[in-house]
Amino acid sequence: MKKHTKKIVLALLLSSVLIALLPLCLVKNAEFGGSDDQGGTVVETINKDYTPWFTSPIEVFMGGELSGEIESLLFCTQTGIGVGIIAFLLGRFYERKKLKETDRTSNDAG
Repeated sequence: MKKHTKKIVLALLLSSVLIALLPLCLVKNAEFGGSDDQGGTVVETINKDYTPWFTSPIEVFMGGELSGEIESLLFCTQTGIGVGIIAFLLGRFYERKKLKETDRTSNDAG
């Protein structure tokens, strides 16, 4: 890999990390509800004395509950990472199969 290509990749990785982390610090009182919030509301209506048994480490670090947008951002980031890993593995399997087929054809011709 060329030196300027490494710099570009590093800059893109750094910017993607900043894009993912800056909203955690900058967006505080955003309003957006997801299925997790609706599930918590249903549980509280069924059992008034219910207390959650687990607190997210991110919520402890941030000093309160995360906004819905931040939760969605984290979910989408996890999804993107998962899709990237799956696409990478599928590409590797495809290239491996293609390489084996070209080895077979070159061995058959020889």
